[in-house]
Amino acid sequence: MINSKLHDPSSIVVIGGSDDITKPGGKVLKNLIDGDFGGKLYVVNPKLDSVQGIDSYRDAALLPRTDLAIIAIAARHCPATVSLLARDKGTRAFIILSAGFSEEGEEGAQLEREVVSIIDSVGGTLIGPNCIGFLNSNYSGLFTTPIPRLDPKGVQFISGSGATAVFIMEAAMPNGLTFSSVCSVGNSAQTGVEDILKHLDTTFDPEKDSRSILLYIESINKPDMLLRHASSLVRKGCRIAAVKAGSSEAGSRAASSHTGALATSDVAVDALLKKAGVVRCYSRTELAAVGSLFLHPLPVGRRMAIITHAGGPAVMLTDALAEAEFEVPPIEGEAAGKLLEKLHPGSSVANPIDFLATGTAEHMGHIIDACENDFDNIDAMVVIFGSPGLFPVYEVYELLHEKMQSCKKPIYPVLPSVINVKDEIDLFLSKGRINFPDEVVFARAFGAVMNTPRPWEDEERYGVNDYYAIRECVDRASDGYLSPDEVSCLLDAAGIPRAEEKSVTSEGEALDAALGVGFPVAMKVVGPLHKSDSGGVILNVTTGSQVKDNYDHLMGIEGAVAVLVQKMHSGTELFAGAFYEPGFGHLVMAGIGGIFIEVLRDFGTMMVPVTRAEAERAVTGLRCYDLIKGVRGEEGVNQDEFIKVITALSSLLEVAPEIVEMDLNPLLGTAERVVAVDARIRIEKR
Repeated sequence: MINSKLHDPSSIVVIGGSDDITKPGGKVLKNLIDGDFGGKLYVVNPKLDSVQGIDSYRDAALLPRTDLAIIAIAARHCPATVSLLARDKGTRAFIILSAGFSEEGEEGAQLEREVVSIIDSVGGTLIGPNCIGFLNSNYSGLFTTPIPRLDPKGVQFISGSGATAVFIMEAAMPNGLTFSSVCSVGNSAQTGVEDILKHLDTTFDPEKDSRSILLYIESINKPDMLLRHASSLVRKGCRIAAVKAGSSEAGSRAASSHTGALATSDVAVDALLKKAGVVRCYSRTELAAVGSLFLHPLPVGRRMAIITHAGGPAVMLTDALAEAEFEVPPIEGEAAGKLLEKLHPGSSVANPIDFLATGTAEHMGHIIDACENDFDNIDAMVVIFGSPGLFPVYEVYELLHEKMQSCKKPIYPVLPSVINVKDEIDLFLSKGRINFPDEVVFARAFGAVMNTPRPWEDEERYGVNDYYAIRECVDRASDGYLSPDEVSCLLDAAGIPRAEEKSVTSEGEALDAALGVGFPVAMKVVGPLHKSDSGGVILNVTTGSQVKDNYDHLMGIEGAVAVLVQKMHSGTELFAGAFYEPGFGHLVMAGIGGIFIEVLRDFGTMMVPVTRAEAERAVTGLRCYDLIKGVRGEEGVNQDEFIKVITALSSLLEVAPEIVEMDLNPLLGTAERVVAVDARIRIEKR
């Protein structure tokens, strides 16, 4: 539980405060003093009566009642100190800077558990241990520098790593990004990133609170909490961006399905953040750039004007914007001609609008006014303006500041001359502005923001055809892969179309089945996990003699227990599947199918429950989406039927959470239908 004593204490004690500002206890005390903390400030140091001009107590038992304790002493002394403060001094908020806890082994972990137990027993809040502290407008409880410029509407920054928090602030601050708070959760012994998001959500005040949140996450321990409260905050008008460290897989997953082989913990993280409407970033500079964009208005569309006096950056920006799915539309016609008359000869208004190295603030003003008032095919502007350092450019940046205030269409400043015109840029930033010094980083960050979907809404979804049939089948089945008949039962009950088929164990049954479904048929071995790899799939069987010969061949494959006789279907190969990821729940994947799943890796990933909107985004976002639409006269796939299969699969998983792996591969899609022609389901009654 996060309480008010952490955010707005009337008194703070630094346990282990010292005069040595090269140590955490000394530096955090200095930051508190320099930050003009308005409440009572105390120090405990067993050797000194005064520390940095503050009266010091040699024994914590002598302290008056204190709201917040910032602790910078050896880990082994923390439980006793915390106990004294919590039980005798009324302390209800604790920031433990000290290391030596769970990050160093079981002995430290036991100390950490003792501390948490004591604080929990009094309803207190713990930040840390092994963290750099907490900062907001009330006090500077960090032991590091730099201390960012604070603004109630700046970004709220929560980090799982203290050092990384410092590096991210260092990447952001020179560009003008401001902060409303910084919290380093360290070991997250009691309070993690998810808990702070929950607090921000449940206490959100739209009139006072910042609407921009940045996260650096080292581990997601409570994905349900993160999803619930991040998506709630985004729906309330907040913007959230996150870096999740550890995206690579050091080892291989023990999975026997295509979907299981594709599903990784990072795939789960990606699906979670996307479902929550959180912008995912992959570097410190990208997170800083996205955070900077959060403090700007976003355009209503994707049509950008690039205003520049330097051709190279404009070309690079154009390419990067196109990659991020923006348009840089041509500007032409009578209004374009009138604008060109106001610029130096040789200028171009085609877009990018290049007003040359000799362009002035007046020229820039004409261009911005034209983009604002005369060009209906422009939604926003990016201004690139640097300097070779020959003369001051204060008036250019002053005009840019004024236009950013007055224009309805957003303007984004890319000011690359951070050395040549440092003073001018500093003045620009002092007015509350933010600079994007690199045009490509800006474009990629812009794309990340604009391409992140809205958080999921619990809209009405397709239900299953027969809930009771699903439960009866699963309850009756044993752990492991289900038989073909059990798979058919589940697909029919879920409402997932499948090819007509029959499992047989004799030549005679095989022939009867083929005649029953009608030639041509496919014959598949039942038993081996990967039928294609073992030669266990035979297509286009057209005669009774072929049925008998193929039956004998298939039953001769090692592990064969039966043969599946199936009506032949044709169409574009698709796939849909599911995998249970511990902690996250079920992931549904869908994309282009067949033998190329792992090669193309072209699939969308969704967390259950999957809404129609989420399924549609996944399908239309495939790199091979043109194959689904139909290309070069080829028949496309019924997209609505594909989406129904995906959402029906999600509904099946909600009814039967015992399913841990599932493949529908391939699904064959035509303009009329999407049909499962091969399916595999494994259950595990956890």
